[in-house]
Amino acid sequence: MNITTRMLAAAIAFTGLSATAATTVDIDLGKKGAPVAPTMYGLFFEDINYAADGGLYAEKIKNRSFEFPQPFTGWTVAGNVELLDNGPFERNPHFVRLKPAGHPHKHTALENEGYFGVSFEAGKQYRFSVWARALESPAKLRIELVDPAADGETHAIAQQEITVMPGEWQKYTALLTPGATVEKGRLRVFLCRPESEVDLEHISLMPVDTWKGRENGLRNDLAQALYDTHPGVFRFPGGCIVEGTDLATRYQWKNTVGPVENRPLNENRWHYTFAHRFYPDYYQSGGLGFFEFFQLCEDMGAAPLPVVSVGLACQYQNNADSCHVPVDDLQPYIDDALDLIQFANGDTTTVWGKVRSDMGHPAPFGLKYIGIGNEQWGEEFTVRLQPFIKAIRKAYPDIRIVGSSGPAPDGKDFDYLWGEMTRLGADLVDEHFYRPESWFIASADRYDSYSRKGPKVFAGEYACHGAGKKRNHFNAALLEAAFMTGLERNADIVEMATYAPLFAHVEGWQWRPDMIWYDNLRSVKTASYHVQKLYSDNKGTHTATLTVDGKPATGGDTGLYASAVRDDSDGSYIVKAVNITGEPIDLNLKVKGLKKGKMPDTVTITTLHAGDDEENTLDNPRLIEPQTRTMTVDAAADWNTVLPAKTFAVYRFSKSK
Repeated sequence: MNITTRMLAAAIAFTGLSATAATTVDIDLGKKGAPVAPTMYGLFFEDINYAADGGLYAEKIKNRSFEFPQPFTGWTVAGNVELLDNGPFERNPHFVRLKPAGHPHKHTALENEGYFGVSFEAGKQYRFSVWARALESPAKLRIELVDPAADGETHAIAQQEITVMPGEWQKYTALLTPGATVEKGRLRVFLCRPESEVDLEHISLMPVDTWKGRENGLRNDLAQALYDTHPGVFRFPGGCIVEGTDLATRYQWKNTVGPVENRPLNENRWHYTFAHRFYPDYYQSGGLGFFEFFQLCEDMGAAPLPVVSVGLACQYQNNADSCHVPVDDLQPYIDDALDLIQFANGDTTTVWGKVRSDMGHPAPFGLKYIGIGNEQWGEEFTVRLQPFIKAIRKAYPDIRIVGSSGPAPDGKDFDYLWGEMTRLGADLVDEHFYRPESWFIASADRYDSYSRKGPKVFAGEYACHGAGKKRNHFNAALLEAAFMTGLERNADIVEMATYAPLFAHVEGWQWRPDMIWYDNLRSVKTASYHVQKLYSDNKGTHTATLTVDGKPATGGDTGLYASAVRDDSDGSYIVKAVNITGEPIDLNLKVKGLKKGKMPDTVTITTLHAGDDEENTLDNPRLIEPQTRTMTVDAAADWNTVLPAKTFAVYRFSKSK
């Protein structure tokens, strides 16, 4: 179905025409339902699929401090280049020394391949920086952005020269403005004649136009896409990377704060996990660290939800007790959690509050949540979680603790963990479900029967995986929208939900589906992105009772899924309706409980509609987009409409001003 046809189908919904007996939807607004938590719909970030380096983090240079296990990974060297290991930064000791090549027709130079190429755009500025020192006399460097694919020859698209002085290490910068747009370019650094030896460390290339203009910044289009969802919560730094392939490679937040040039490299647990997508040079620079995550949360108005290791390496890959931290040796891990809370919330007189302040943020970040462990399971998890909870409760009683229900949404381990999370007093339980279409069709009533006496639910990782596809096709997004009506209806027990994974580079993905895809220059928002944004933009403040034949609208024989909320911020009420069938559904909305003078007279209708297998791509990024129209309604009458086949619709009723 093309866009014109889809818009025509959506227009049918606006007309109020009804060809068959309508399905009556009863909405009772007479009594406020449960509050919808501000954190209800949010985002989950994990450094998988080149989501950080090569993605959200705007750095163009791979292995900028020569700290990869093969120190010249990502680099091509020419002439006389020496690797040394007593540089100015304790946790990144390697640097290179450029010496004269020894012949008047030879050059000493470095060339970096970047992440699937070094990309740059015509007319935009890029900040090159390097820590450097000349050994005896001033040394001159020529910095070039080149296009190796132009006409079979290499052309310099931009260049600048830097003079490096002898003495102490200093940071040098240069601005380059390329004259052409190149997706797979290179950065070159030449030692110029007359030649003098020079040492180089932490070679960086960043766009000047980063998110909020920050020097150690984020890629603008990707950060803006996150901001536009208005997330209530932002979970970071990931799931399995928190655990690590082993304990030595777990994510350690303290290694990601402080001066960026002194943040040590870490092995990414996804680099050779999957044989089908093998990336042995996938490491974490730490440039996108906990300070930057907290800063992004503040930018977006999202509650930060950091996750720390519970002392268990990835349980899928480490079965022996010897792979994990003994319970009696957990104190350093517990201290890391306590220090993290101090980093986020402590005043500037505290050790870690001062670190935050020295990084440019004296005010606390206002942390309220912390996750302990990822999707761990079994007694080995609960015996380790208990001392964390005890220590955090004692030091920071207002911090809400997120535990785990394991990697599956049901079964023996799941049931055991829910009982243990209740016993231990976790505030929320993180549930994960990457499941097929049939599961999402059947699970809109999942939380209707949950106990209201224990922890709240955090639907922390979920996505519909189409059979044999695992793509971001429209039908998967539609079924996610249907499932989410159950999250909304049960807002008294479900406090937050985040789709996963968030990002994927089209050349560097290991896992799909994902919410936002990109290459070096472009990005595309999937149908699942639009579903998440529509829920977040229309979450309301309180639930409202919505029934069909006296029961919640959870699919059944009709294929209709629906929920309703009130929004006290503007007096509106919002109905979300999903038709997963191939036929239109005639709806008759009957509303009661509104006071006179509060009756709506306008409805804003937003629909998302496409063919089952259609998906947005980099070359066709707007194939599937919400279509919106506002129309007047009779405040005293029921409202009839047609919900087209395979459509997610949001009806927002309000009183015109």
